Amino acid sequence: MSDTTRIVKDVESGHIKDTDVQSLRGYSVQVVTQPFGSTIGSPLLAIGAFATTLTTLSCALMGFRGLSNTDVFVANFNFIAGVGMVISAQWELIRGNSFAYTTLSAFGLFYAGFGALDVPFLGISEAYGSDTAQYNNAVGFFVLLWSVFNFFFLIGSLTINLVYIGIYFFVQLAFTLVSASYFCEADGNSSTAAVLQKTAGAFAFIAGMLGYYAVGHLMCQQALFFDFPMGDTSRFFRKKLNNERPIPQHQEDESGA
Repeated sequence: MSDTTRIVKDVESGHIKDTDVQSLRGYSVQVVTQPFGSTIGSPLLAIGAFATTLTTLSCALMGFRGLSNTDVFVANFNFIAGVGMVISAQWELIRGNSFAYTTLSAFGLFYAGFGALDVPFLGISEAYGSDTAQYNNAVGFFVLLWSVFNFFFLIGSLTINLVYIGIYFFVQLAFTLVSASYFCEADGNSSTAAVLQKTAGAFAFIAGMLGYYAVGHLMCQQALFFDFPMGDTSRFFRKKLNNERPIPQHQEDESGA
């Protein structure tokens, strides 16, 4: 038995004596730790909530089985998305993944806000009374500005993979067309609004399916020993990002202090 093994066994059994302290001076103990964020799992719940909520909404937009009233989807909007996505996003912040934290939090809050439009006791739609044109214009601007926000997510996803690029791209199309449909409805062009709404629903459905694909990838990665191809695009940007990525403003301030 080596001296190192003997000392370890003595320490574990509690038999080490004061006289053995001198013999320990020749040994060093190296403690290897992992960053706290690296031990946290992937945001499966958040992405699953995103895909489920968006897919059910897309079914209403496309009018599947005559569906048009989305009141029942408040459960998805306000709870699985509004609560589940926002809570899950906080772990991405701990992992140091600012992009995922921002996107998951943003979509969770968007869904919660959009779902609030259908909550009767809030009285949002009733506040407009018979002025449906003003209500439709307001919702149109609400969704339009979120499409602008999503456009920045689309840009950020270019360095990740093709699946995430596809999600944000089709969400961009869906949001833009949904806002246009509300504007057309406000102008009295109901037939055009219906076409735009169904087209937006189709794009939202594709984004939802891509979201489920990402869920399958993460699930298999965690529970099994394989994953799905995601079309990694980071290799096209890695060298440029490493060489030319600007220093974040808060780090510049700290270095200059």
